[in-house]
Amino acid sequence: MTEGNAMSGFNGLGMGLSNLSRISRAKTRSISAENPTGEKGRGGMATDGTGARCARDLGQGWKVAPSIRIKGGETATLAHIPGAGAIQHMWISGEVALKGPLARFYILRITWDGQELPSVECPAADFFASGWGIYAQINSLPIAVNPNRGYNSFWEMPFRTECRVTLENRHPDDMVCYYQITYALTDVPDDAACFHAQFRRTNPVPYKQPYTLVDGIRGTGHYVGTVLAWGVNHCGWWGEGEIKFYIDGDGDFPTLCGTGTEDYFGGAYNWDVNGQYVPYSAPFMGMQAFRPDGLYRSQQRFSMYRWHIMDPIRFQRDLRVTIQALTWRDGGRYLPLQDDIASVAYWYQTLPTAPFPKLPDRDYLEIV
Repeated sequence: MTEGNAMSGFNGLGMGLSNLSRISRAKTRSISAENPTGEKGRGGMATDGTGARCARDLGQGWKVAPSIRIKGGETATLAHIPGAGAIQHMWISGEVALKGPLARFYILRITWDGQELPSVECPAADFFASGWGIYAQINSLPIAVNPNRGYNSFWEMPFRTECRVTLENRHPDDMVCYYQITYALTDVPDDAACFHAQFRRTNPVPYKQPYTLVDGIRGTGHYVGTVLAWGVNHCGWWGEGEIKFYIDGDGDFPTLCGTGTEDYFGGAYNWDVNGQYVPYSAPFMGMQAFRPDGLYRSQQRFSMYRWHIMDPIRFQRDLRVTIQALTWRDGGRYLPLQDDIASVAYWYQTLPTAPFPKLPDRDYLEIV
């Protein structure tokens, strides 16, 4: 192979240490408030923006537009990228990473290749595995949350004709958003599927009913991750329930069945070490415990993630995923719980995307 052929042969996707040395003709671009179109040589040209007053003595090129304001009730387009390529990194902060009950008021959506319906629709905090609006550092492979509330995604998200990233502000007040979306313009292989993420919340889970993480997936693809924000409405251990994956026409019984909630997230025996939950954050799985504060924060809440990067769950036609909420009752019997559970399911699949359930309204999304 000639040097020219070698350079044109690698499309710059699927990055890792094993191919980091390879030369590619892929073009790196990045969209932010300082370069809203991502065009070559067009960054830092703003003469007005959220930093204009601070830069008044320095002028153009000196951090004039580091962020954007999104008015209450409006949706901003963070990125519209024509052509073929893949998003390789997203960083977001500002009010979108707000602490507390308003954390689910800022809705991230991504559409691929001219679809009208989004393939990603999720409160931004939940997308970044931070469902309760309480800061906790996350050190995983595809998602990193760093001090102070810097949200990072390294999910590779390929597209063939265009992609659009938007952020909706459901709060009546304006919000400030800092963001950077870095992508490669390059050829996308025929077998590359599109990234999806769907949010759900049920509060409370109906008695004797499993919680549904995702249903109605249609197409060919693979499931790659789960985030659960679990609010416990019961004294005692709450995670005896099994996760179940119903693949390609499974009926009453699944193909894949777990053994317990903490087991699915890579732990064991209630995460109990000397009578205390032990949080952890690892490349493929993690758990954070948020305890009552003795006053207004009365509920015990947990945030968990599990990435199926080394063990994707593949489907050819359809997929449904559920998890049980279980604890113990008298006589060594299971007690179905009625907890507050929210989730994000992540997967890749062929287009078109089946319609998602309607996202709950602002009042239902509020964390109380």
